Amino acid sequence: MVEGSYACGNSQIPLLGITIGEMLNRIAAAHPDSDALVSVHQDIRWTYAEFLERVDTLARALMALDVERGDRVAIWALNYAEWVLTQFATAKIGAIMVNINPAYRTYEFEYAMKQSEVQTLLIQGRFKTSDYVGMFYETCPEAFEAKPGRINSDKFPFLKNVVFLGDIPYNGMYTWDDLMEKADLINPEELREREASLDFDDAVNIQYTSGTTGFPKGVVLTHHNILNNGFIIGEGMKFTHEDRLCIPVPFYHCFGMVLSNMASVTHGAAMVLPAPVFNPEAVLKAIQDERCTAVHGVPTMFIAELSHPDFPKYRLDTLRTGIMAGSPCPTEVMREVNKKMNMS
Repeated sequence: MVEGSYACGNSQIPLLGITIGEMLNRIAAAHPDSDALVSVHQDIRWTYAEFLERVDTLARALMALDVERGDRVAIWALNYAEWVLTQFATAKIGAIMVNINPAYRTYEFEYAMKQSEVQTLLIQGRFKTSDYVGMFYETCPEAFEAKPGRINSDKFPFLKNVVFLGDIPYNGMYTWDDLMEKADLINPEELREREASLDFDDAVNIQYTSGTTGFPKGVVLTHHNILNNGFIIGEGMKFTHEDRLCIPVPFYHCFGMVLSNMASVTHGAAMVLPAPVFNPEAVLKAIQDERCTAVHGVPTMFIAELSHPDFPKYRLDTLRTGIMAGSPCPTEVMREVNKKMNMS
């Protein structure tokens, strides 16, 4: 019998051969009372035991919407706690989460939805000039006349369910509470059976490239890809369950959902969300108030933090490490980050 194998160079760190859901189960069992997720701007604080409970509830709710293994579940939202729940709940049921860039306009959203054959969409409300619900209705006018769970669109033939991440009962959409209540229709044993049927080589995520040289490409990632990428990043940062990572980078990108969320969860560290989008003072305040030990960002984020007029008033002495990536960093900026933000 021929089986697949992996080519691996010299390494002191063995790769993890489990699914994302199994990893979360193990971490929650080992560190049930440690903070898992703190969304400062939503006033949310969940331990790993509480986070796992909510992930499992959402997983069962999605199963109640007939989301099967391999189905695509898209999320079009900023950095909210619901995004992280969706990331892990879809992984637990074998669905493939599709990251929709919150900066997308209507034509880009339409392209990603059609190209990835989305079955269920989770969508947030208006943020500044972006009217996500309005853009959805523009591309899918059939939803105006549809009942939740019964969308029948010529443009999106695979789309059945739309969930609004809030409590406004938009036409054709479930509210978040509507969705979570559906978890009662699925026995926890059914979720355990679904989890047991999964393989770490299963696809779990589709991320779209920037599309600078043509249409964006949907990159398919597996449990094995994402879990080990995050795990090895966390190992390099020497993460433990006592660490607290401030995450101002967007979740739709691998910097947010893998190098931040997954690096934290694989080590039982806390994910701290300062704001839905980058805000330099919110980052500084979150680091101080939540006693973060690490922070991620691109160079311009660190420059904005360092140059903020109130920077001197914030205590950042709990910081010890972080990641600066995305573009080249000027040497002087790196020196300032080392000196003024206690990062190495």
